[in-house]
Amino acid sequence: MPQLASVPLPAASRFLAYVLRHRPDTIDITLDESGWVEVDVLLEALARHGRPVSRQMLVELIAGTDKRRFEPHAGRIRAAQGHSVGVDLRLEPVTPPWLLYHGTVARHLPGIRAEGLRPRGRTHVPLSADRRTAVTVGARRGVPVVLTVDAAGMYRHGFVFYRADNGVWLTDHVPPGWITGGGSA
Repeated sequence: MPQLASVPLPAASRFLAYVLRHRPDTIDITLDESGWVEVDVLLEALARHGRPVSRQMLVELIAGTDKRRFEPHAGRIRAAQGHSVGVDLRLEPVTPPWLLYHGTVARHLPGIRAEGLRPRGRTHVPLSADRRTAVTVGARRGVPVVLTVDAAGMYRHGFVFYRADNGVWLTDHVPPGWITGGGSA
């Protein structure tokens, strides 16, 4: 396994996101109920598992990505959102903008048209406040397709929205009737 200190920051960032969102057990750490882990515990566990990260590199990982995947606070760190492990980020419900966007690829459209947007193993459905970000998200899996979500309509009908500290909008489910679009971005 490559050491994180010897790989580019984006690769190290992806690995840490994987650990802090999905598999803390891969380096034998436990997240608290809100997804936090002590920085010292994290750094020691990474080193024990052959993936050492210096404190300076961790600072660069936190500050250096446009995705703002991580939140530091009082000697602790957590993933900002996107968890598949059961955590309560303790986000307060907020009023969403009129429209939100979801980036995907064409092969997922039949399922989305039938079931809407579901968390698919994560705690929430992630949505973007701008189309450009949704295009970037969709492009990770192929030719991007951008869906538009009538967030204001959903909100008026009792759906709850949250906004993670990194700007990603979250909700439990987007039924198909609230989704338009689906052409190539």
